[in-house]
Amino acid sequence: MENKTPAKTLPPNGGYPMHTFADLKALFAPYITNPSDQKLIQDAYEFAAEKHKAQTRKSGEPYIQHPLEVAYICAKLQAGPETIASAFLHDVVEDTDTPIEEIGKRFGPDVQLIVDSLTKIQRMKLSHMTKEDFEAEDHRKIFLGMAHDVRVIIVKLADRLHNMRTLDSLSPDRQHALAKETLEVFTPIAHRLGIYTVQSELEDLSLKYLEPEIYQKIKKLVEQRFENRKAALEQLKKRIADQLYEHKIPFRMESRVKSIYSIYKKMYQKGHSFDEIYDILAIRVITKTTVNCYEILGMVHTAYTPIPGRFKDYIAMPKPNMYQSLHTTVVGPGGKPVEIQIRTWDMHRRAEFGIAAHWKYKENGQA
Repeated sequence: MENKTPAKTLPPNGGYPMHTFADLKALFAPYITNPSDQKLIQDAYEFAAEKHKAQTRKSGEPYIQHPLEVAYICAKLQAGPETIASAFLHDVVEDTDTPIEEIGKRFGPDVQLIVDSLTKIQRMKLSHMTKEDFEAEDHRKIFLGMAHDVRVIIVKLADRLHNMRTLDSLSPDRQHALAKETLEVFTPIAHRLGIYTVQSELEDLSLKYLEPEIYQKIKKLVEQRFENRKAALEQLKKRIADQLYEHKIPFRMESRVKSIYSIYKKMYQKGHSFDEIYDILAIRVITKTTVNCYEILGMVHTAYTPIPGRFKDYIAMPKPNMYQSLHTTVVGPGGKPVEIQIRTWDMHRRAEFGIAAHWKYKENGQA
C-alpha cells in the first residue's frame, strides 16, 4: 500500500529570518564607511552568487543564502570588510571550480589567505574522524594551528553557527555528531576569543540536539520564571532608571536571560536546583565611563539590599578573556533575588563580540 503521509516540511533557514544583501549592508554600513571596503563586500557577494547559482542546500534554499547568513553573522559581530568578504567566499573553492589564485587576483591577498585556510580546514572533515583518531583537544589544536589569522576562526565560527541553526534538514545521527563536535571543538574556541554571543548560541543549539528533553524542560522553566517575574523586573528597572535620570548619568538598560546551556551545567553538572540559580534573569545597565559604573552600583545598593557573597568586580579584576563588568545580586521586589550587571559601552562590545570587533583598532594603529 502506498504511503500517503506527506513529507515533513521544514521552515526555510531553520526558522530564522532570511536576510538579503540590503539587510547586510544596513548592518555594516554604519561602521564600514570606506567606499572601497563596501565595494569589496558587494563584489564578493556578487561573485559568490554567480558561482553558487546552480546549487541548493539540503534544506532546499538557494546555496547563496548560506554564505549570506554567515556574512550577516560576521557583520553582527562588527567584523571587518575582509572577514565579511571571505564569509561570502568560504565555500567557493571547495564547492565550485574556482582556483584559490582567482580569489587572490579579484579580492586581494588577505581574502585569499582567509579563504585558503578555510578551505583547508573544511577538507579536514573533522566530523568524519573517529574518537580514536582525535580527541576534542586535538581538534582544537589542529583548527587553531591551521588558522594563522584570527579572521579565519571568526568566519568558521559563523559558518558553524548557521549550520547549527539549520540542522533540522539532516539525519538524527548527523545532527548528534555535529552537535557533539560543536560543543567539544567550537564553543571552547568562541569562549577563548571572548565571542559570547556565538558561544552561548552554539551551546544552546548543541544541547537542543544532544539532550532534547532536558533542553525543552529548561526552556519551559525559564519562560515560566520570566512570565512570573516580568512585572517585578519592570518595577526594579523603573526605580533604577529614575535615579539615573535624576543624576544625569547616561545609560541603557536591558533584561538578560541566562543561556539554557549555562543553566543545564548548574543543574546537571553542579547539582543545583532551578530555584537555587539566582542569575537566570538579570538586569544589565550599560553606561559611558568606569566612574559611572561604580556610581550606578552605589545607587543600586542604596535602593535594594545586596545579597552577601554575590558581588564580583570584573572591572578591577577582568576574566582571562578580558571580560569586564560589575555583578551584584540584590533582594528585588517581592523578596526575589535579581542579578544586576553594570558595564561601559566598550566593555559591553568586548563582552558580546570579543576579538571579532578588534579590527578597527588595528586599522587605526591603536593595537
